[in-house]
Order: sequence, then C-alpha cells, then structure tokens
Amino acid sequence: MDAVPARARAYVGGVALLALVALLCPRPPAEVRTSWWAVLLLAGLYAGSELVARSRFVGTCYPVLLAGAFLLPPPAAALVALPGALLAPVTRRPAGLRRIWRAARLTLAVWAAARVHWRLGGRDAVAGADLPGALVPVGAAVLAFCLVLAVLDAGIRTLTGTSPRVALGRPGLLTRSLGPVAVHGLAGLMMAVLWLSPYGPVAALLVLLPMCVAWWAFAQYHRERAAHQATIRALVQAVDIKDGYTRGHSERVGRATMMIARELGMDDERVETLRFAGILHDVGKLGVPTRLLRKEGALTPEERRVIELHPEYGHEMVRGIRFLGEARAAVLHHHERLDGSGYPYGLVGDRIPESARVVAVADAFDAMTSTRSYRRARPVAAALAELQRCAGRQFDPRMVGALVRALARHGWHPSVTADSHPVPPPATPLPGRRRGESARDGAGRRAV
Repeated sequence: MDAVPARARAYVGGVALLALVALLCPRPPAEVRTSWWAVLLLAGLYAGSELVARSRFVGTCYPVLLAGAFLLPPPAAALVALPGALLAPVTRRPAGLRRIWRAARLTLAVWAAARVHWRLGGRDAVAGADLPGALVPVGAAVLAFCLVLAVLDAGIRTLTGTSPRVALGRPGLLTRSLGPVAVHGLAGLMMAVLWLSPYGPVAALLVLLPMCVAWWAFAQYHRERAAHQATIRALVQAVDIKDGYTRGHSERVGRATMMIARELGMDDERVETLRFAGILHDVGKLGVPTRLLRKEGALTPEERRVIELHPEYGHEMVRGIRFLGEARAAVLHHHERLDGSGYPYGLVGDRIPESARVVAVADAFDAMTSTRSYRRARPVAAALAELQRCAGRQFDPRMVGALVRALARHGWHPSVTADSHPVPPPATPLPGRRRGESARDGAGRRAV
C-alpha cells in the first residue's frame, strides 16, 4: 500500500463505512445492558497490549478482542478494537490510510464474531460457565472472525495488484490463520468466563500471561530469522562487490522469482523461501576467480568449466542454513535444463527441483535485461520472447508463462534494464557468442 491505487482507497473507505454502520446499528435489545466500564477496560487493555506486542513481541492481542466478543453485544464489542488499531504504530506509508484500514477490518471482524456468538446462545453459556456448551458458539465466532479478515484481505490484495485467482484461492489466507486464532479464541473464552466469575476481571488478566510467553518465543524466532537475513545480505553484497557488472542482479532475481511464485499461487512462506533462493543463487561466484567474472570476450573451455562450478560452491556455502529449505536445492540446480544438457548433474524434466526451475527463468530474464561486460541489455519484450522460444527445452513452460503474466500485470522497472536505458544492440555478435544464444546458458554468453 505504499502507492495505493484509487480503487484500493475507495475500497478502504467502503470497508470503513461498513464498520461505522456496524458500530451504530443494530443496537442491542433494550433488556440487554451494555457494561460501558467493561468496554473501556477491554479497549484500554487491548490498546496497551498492542503497543507492547508491536514494540517488543510479534502479532496482535486477539484474546482481548475475542473476550470482548464473548462478553459484550456486537456494537460494543466492535468498539474494543478501535483505540488499539488507531493508536498502534505504523511503519509504512500512508500511515493514516493504514490505520483506518486496520481499524475498519478489525471492527468488522469482531462485530461478526460477536454477532455469531450472540445468535448461537454463547452469551448465556459463558455467563453460566457451561464450557462444553460454550465451545460450539466460540468455534463459530472464531471462524467468522477469520473469514471476515480473509475476505477483506483478499479484496485489498486484488485491488493492489494480486490476481483474483491467487488472492481468493491462496491457501494461507484462511487456513493458516484459523489454528492460531482458535487458540486465541480459547484464551478469550477463559478470560470471559473468569471475568464473569466471582474472581472478576483481575483473574481474567492472568490468562494473558502464557500468551505473553508465546509472543516472546515468537519474537525470538523472528530475531533469529533477521540475523539470517543479515547474513544473506552480507553474502550478496560480497558477490556484488566482486562482480561489479552484476551489481543488483541477485536482488532483481529474487524479485522476479517472487513474482513467478505468487503467480503460481504458492503460499507466503514458500514465496519467501524462493525469494531467498533467487537472492542467493549466485553466491557460489565468491569461489570463482575475479578475473574470470570480469573478463571481456570469449572464455576458454577451461575457464568455462571453472565458472560452472559456482552452483556447487554456492550449495556448500548455504547448506548449513537450515531455514532456507528448498532454496538450497535451487542454488545447486538453477543451471539445469529440461533437456538434460545443463549442469552440474544434467538432470532432466521434473527431476529438476521446482524451486530451481523458477530461479532459472528469473535468472535468465534479468541476465538478458541487464548490461554485462560482454553485451548490452535487451528490452523486456525481447527477453520474454527468448524465454518463450527456449521453453520446453531449457526452461519450464509453466514458469515462463507465470513470469509473462506477472510482468503484464505489474511491469518491470529496475533502473538497469534495457527499457530504462535504451542501448542499440551490437551490429555483430560479440566474440565467443552466436546469434540467438542469449538464453542458451541462462545468463547470456557465459554460465554466471
């Protein structure tokens, strides 16, 4: 949402208007009294929890929101989310629009959860501490909460560039959030039961202690992951310094890999893994003599064999980084070809890991659209035509088609492409290169 399209801004405005309607009507029945001190206490608790969670931990304090949904009428329960959503820090622009979006989506989700819980008789079950009987309305309320968030998020993803098929069919959109929110729902149920018990609200707050421990553990995991990412950045910077002509190549391949993976409908976790694969695919060049990487003109067969060792060097460097998963296989096999003529092992067809087939297309695309020491950059359209020509022999047609569709939707605007810096192509082939050989080895004349 850094550069938010007008249609997405209108969508956020519409969701905010729906949230306002949910807050104002329908009002609870006259015989049901809203405990406004409970609304204020829960809203303050949620706001404080959000500030602490976002500064020291990870995630949001759903148990407080769901406890409000189980204790209060729907409009009052929806009010609990507003202060925390509006006051919590925002790290990306536009901050105001993001705050409105966060407040509106949480307000609607809590309202829907409270409405479902109310309709299924959950309020009486909570008041009577009927825990087996309360589980059904609580489960339905959690499902409604997750469903509203998933639908709203799918809408904003679609309007900001994600294809409707991917946005609506992405498996992680609902299923990955349902389990954690179900745990938060049970914590919210315990809070609600203790709140109405003789022990009162103070006892209900004790439920948050184990949740804080879980947040702390999750935050530790993210800090460890950030340390790994810093290591990856250092490796990529070392490669960029060693081979100045390919500066920025790794990041661009990571971006193109991510675009292909999203177009194929992969979940967020796998998209991130493949982005790492794209970023690290050439890390093995640290083991290749600099004079070969910067050499202008033709490579000798011996020099080419030395350069072709870089996937194995790279695999040795990253195989100890456990969280990379299938990215390690992509580093090793991104120069394999469907027809078996690639390296290092000459794998054929589906025996090449899928991650490596994605990176191979992204690598070749950026190599062709970037200026190198041995040839000028080519326009994006020419690079895509070359990829399509080589699909089925060198590249996986699915990956090529996914890249074509993604670029048609999002475009490609790095500053080093031929489209940004038009340069006339050489009149004659460069030494050591035949016409039509641009994608032959996945990176122009040579295998780097």
